[in-house]
Amino acid sequence: MSLPKIAWIGLGIMGSPMSENLLKAGYRVTGYTLEKEKLDRLAAAGGIAAGSIAEAVRDADVVITMVPASPQVEAVAYGPDGILENARPGTLLIDMSSITPQTSVDLAKAAKDKGIRVLDAPVSGGEAGAIEAVLSIMVGGEQADFDEAEPIFEALGKTIVLCGPHGSGQTVKAANQLIVAVNIQACAEAVVFLEKSGVDLKAALDVLNGGLAGSTVLTRKKDNFLTRNFKPGFRIDLHHKDMGIVTDAARNVGAALPVGAVVAQLVASLRAQGDGGLDHSALLRAVERLSGAQV
Repeated sequence: MSLPKIAWIGLGIMGSPMSENLLKAGYRVTGYTLEKEKLDRLAAAGGIAAGSIAEAVRDADVVITMVPASPQVEAVAYGPDGILENARPGTLLIDMSSITPQTSVDLAKAAKDKGIRVLDAPVSGGEAGAIEAVLSIMVGGEQADFDEAEPIFEALGKTIVLCGPHGSGQTVKAANQLIVAVNIQACAEAVVFLEKSGVDLKAALDVLNGGLAGSTVLTRKKDNFLTRNFKPGFRIDLHHKDMGIVTDAARNVGAALPVGAVVAQLVASLRAQGDGGLDHSALLRAVERLSGAQV
């Protein structure tokens, strides 16, 4: 069987390496994004650069979107130049962005009217996970559509789970972002505590990561803490957006998030101080400021 033709919309920090992994797996990928250099990168990797969304999706069997937030998903999906008006009936649309669950539910309903099937499939693992094709992929939608998409997901990640109906993937991703933010905040507070106590920070983090305090977050972000290198793998701006999603969704279902609410405010504070473009491990800077350091 020939592999399905894929249109990829959104070639950012995550989208570029993910689309390239599909090329390595033998898929034909036609991409569209607003930045010419990202289209040039896709073409250099063996993909096809399209001049518009309509051009990218016209002959695709599968359309994958990876854009920053709900407004961008709506912008690329709807309208005369969008995916729903230009993709063929029967196309499978996989949105891998991190957006509100309701946006995913609404998109699935609108797409159904056009004969287009939808999965919401946000990911966790950051830039490193995208490059290494070891992402966790949490999916919402129909079982048959998930089964069809699974070989594509297997080229992108390692942990791939259908979590329930449309919107379920986004709900699980919101919970993921809650856990990650709280974990980074706890690690940042521990780093400041350890340094102010005069402990060898590298040694301390190594031993902590080998015990119950260890985590994927600490493994991935340990060097950021040690070197104060906050080059964005996942920007504070995006985590601020995600914390808004989870706090709003939790309020809608009556779930209390007392620690999450505090961390959401700390993320918002860091963004307000001009650090929104930094990696989310820069929560360390907020703890340092609160502890009297000039950052």
